[in-house]
Amino acid sequence: MSRVAKQPVPLPQGVTATITAEAVTLKGAKGTLSLPLNGRVKVVQEGNELRVEKQDGSRQAAAVAGTVRSHLANIVHGVSQGYERKLELVGVGYRAQAQGRNLNLTLGFSHPVVYEAPEGITIETPSQTEILVKGSDIQQVGQVAADIRAYRPPEPYKGKGVRYAGEQVVLKEAKKK
Repeated sequence: MSRVAKQPVPLPQGVTATITAEAVTLKGAKGTLSLPLNGRVKVVQEGNELRVEKQDGSRQAAAVAGTVRSHLANIVHGVSQGYERKLELVGVGYRAQAQGRNLNLTLGFSHPVVYEAPEGITIETPSQTEILVKGSDIQQVGQVAADIRAYRPPEPYKGKGVRYAGEQVVLKEAKKK
């Protein structure tokens, strides 16, 4: 069995788990998330921790067990503390403004870009050049951040565009005469 799957997933205070044969549902302060289960593994609750067990001895069951354990750990963290991704706008005149569920972006196009956040995601703009994407599902938070970044990814000559916080953009040298 994989080393990852052998480790239990601790449930913090305030997180409850409901286990059925098809799925595990976790409920916490930040919301409720569900993880569908493969027929090769089962999840068992022992006190305040969850364990993933293989149904058979195949290699696929071991691989699935490790994956399910990682997803469970991500869901537990998401419903208890939540996830956050920060984006930065670099460029003259590039601005962002959150209005309810919509994010209005001015990215140098001839028209403003309006992005509507999906259910379960909140978008905040602490300043005009910073965007915070928050939610309980790590995959959804990452996908929303990637969708916003895809409107104007950093270009390689001046580095202008939407980038993740801390992202290093390698700049190319300009053409010489």
